[in-house]
Order: sequence, then C-alpha cells, then structure tokens
Amino acid sequence: MSPRRDVNRHENTVHLLERATGTLATAAIGKMEERLSWYRSMPPEQRSWVGLVIQAGIAAFVDWYRNPDHARPTPTADVFGTAPRELIRSISLQQAVEVVRVAIEVVEDNVVDVVGDEDSPAVLEGVLRYSREVAFSAAHVYARYAEARGSWDARLEATVVDSLLRGEVDEDVRSHASALGWTAQSGVTVAIGRPPAASDNTVDDVRRTARKAGYDVLTGVQGDRLVVVLGRVDDPVKAATCLVPHFGPGPVIAGPLVPDLVSAAVSARAAVSGLLAAAGWPDAPRPVTASALLAERALSGDDDAARELVAEVYAPIAEAGPVVLETLAAYLETGASVEAAARLLFVHPNTVRYRLRRVADVVGLMPTDPRDSYTLRLALTLGRLRPPAID
Repeated sequence: MSPRRDVNRHENTVHLLERATGTLATAAIGKMEERLSWYRSMPPEQRSWVGLVIQAGIAAFVDWYRNPDHARPTPTADVFGTAPRELIRSISLQQAVEVVRVAIEVVEDNVVDVVGDEDSPAVLEGVLRYSREVAFSAAHVYARYAEARGSWDARLEATVVDSLLRGEVDEDVRSHASALGWTAQSGVTVAIGRPPAASDNTVDDVRRTARKAGYDVLTGVQGDRLVVVLGRVDDPVKAATCLVPHFGPGPVIAGPLVPDLVSAAVSARAAVSGLLAAAGWPDAPRPVTASALLAERALSGDDDAARELVAEVYAPIAEAGPVVLETLAAYLETGASVEAAARLLFVHPNTVRYRLRRVADVVGLMPTDPRDSYTLRLALTLGRLRPPAID
C-alpha cells in the first residue's frame, strides 16, 4: 500500500473515531452505571463531572491518535482539566482507575464496529498506550493534590489550634475544624506538653494514634508546646495517656472536659496554666489533670485557679456546716493529727475522723492524703481572703 493511501486510511480511521466519540462515551457511562455502585450513589452533579472526564478522555485519545508518529501522549490537562477540583475530593484514585478501565473495555468492545476489522488492531494498540498514560496522569494529579491539600490542611489546622489557645473561637473556627474532619459534638479536652527534641513526624504520629483510639483530633506544635485537641472523650486522663509517648520530656497536662469545640478554649487555658505551674509539683503523674494542679496554678498567679479553689473546694466545705470547716482547719493546723485536733475541739477522735470523711464526700479530697491536704490548706487560706457568698 502506498504512503498516500496509508495516510488517507489513517485519516479515515480518525474520522470514524471522532464520529463515535459520543456513542463510546455514552456506552462507558452506561457500563459504569451497571458495574460501579459508588458511581450510582453519587449526586447527579458529580456524575456529570465523571461523564465530562470520560468524554474528554476519548476526545483526547482521538486527537492524539491523529498524529501518525504516535508521540508519547500527555493527557493530564486534556482529560483531568475538564472536571472541577471538587471531583478529586469526590472520588478516590482507585475509583478514577476503575473509570479508565471501564472506558478501555468499552473501546475494546466497540472498536471493530467503529473502524472495521483491518484497522482495529492499530487502534487497540493506541488505546492501550494512551490508557497507561492516563493512569499515570491520574496518579500524578492525585499526588499533587494530596501534597497541596496536606500543606493547606497543616496551615489551617495550625490556625484553628492557635485560635483555641488564644480563646478566639467563632463560627469560622468550627467551620475550619469541620473541613479538617472534626465531627465530635461532645467530650472535648486539650492536652499540652513539650514536643520531642527531634521528630518530623510528631504531628502525624499523634493524629494516627488518636484516631486509632477513636478520638477526633486537631494538633500542632506551637513554639515549645505540643498541643492536642481531642473530641469524643469520656476521660481526659485516659485520652491523654495514649498520647504521652509522642510528647517530649516533662509534664503532660490534660485540660478539663468541656462539652464542645467552642468551649475548648476553657480547657486549653487551664492546660496552659497547668504546664506553666507544673514545676511546683515535680512528682506529678504523667499525664496530670489541670485540676490536680489547682494549688500550683493559684500560687503562680492564675486567678481562674484561685477562684475555682474557692468555689469548688472552700465553698462546698463551708456549706457542709461550720463544724466540718472548723474540724478541717483544726486538723490541718495541728500537723494533720486526729488526736491533737480532737483535743483542740474537745471532741472524740472518731468525731474528727467522721467530719474529715465528710470533707472527702463533699469535695473528693481526703485530708489524710498529703497531696490533698496541701490543696485543702491553700483552698482554706484563699477562702478566708476572698470568702464566697454562702447561703
């Protein structure tokens, strides 16, 4: 066959393929409807985007096949540039490859009817070459998007965490957190400690551990602090404990449990205060709650902690009755001696023990425990300096 006839024949094949583009795209969409359940469940708008990719892919193949030299195809812009960026968030790379596979099968099934027996082998060879490049291009697009999305997410997450630490929480913060995958509606706590000395993967490791434990998580390194915001939490200490290995040396503070992300600033403020005051209790457990450090926080100048000591410790004891408060004071002033307190109050030692148990029942702190005794003594001092209104 002469070169001229070869060129004419090739142009005729290209013309036949161009005429069949719409038919092939329709057949591919029909086969996806039949075989791909995820495609059937997509909203109509997203399905139309996939249809655009199919049509663009077939049209781009025909345009490339027009070149008799068959230079290596570069289909990225031609195929994936037709769909909006949201499509990448709607379907996974695996699903994109399934779309390519279906399109190839449709062309293979119909190529003889479109171009005839004699020209179909050359077209099929071209389809296989082109589809391989489409698959590579899809992987490139998804990798590039993942890298860009990862950088954007990291900046957005850092902004959210910083807003929580500064107490500037509004609807934008909630919206940004939602975009990062935050869905928790209750049980939020903030854990704070020092980051490890050298680890580029700390934030990723924290996310992985927290999500494996069933928590929503927002995290970031803020200067010399590793901050972790956790959702779906029942027990702040339990939640923080699973993350302790990812912190550097030093205390790890679990802020109080709050009802939602908007209230997380309260937990963060207490945790930061606890981290600053933790040096006052060298033997504190790791992690330790911010509430367990109320005494140290109050002494370091945290007015919130001082008010909480008065409201949550002194006031309930005072409300339990003057004899309970008097007995606790006597017990503490006599060097934690039941017998000495009994002599001072002219009561039986068992009466002192009973009243001290009342203190434990009311505020959850046992006067006979050295650590609790320290907190109770400071609460009594603050309560006397700034007495609350007791009904």
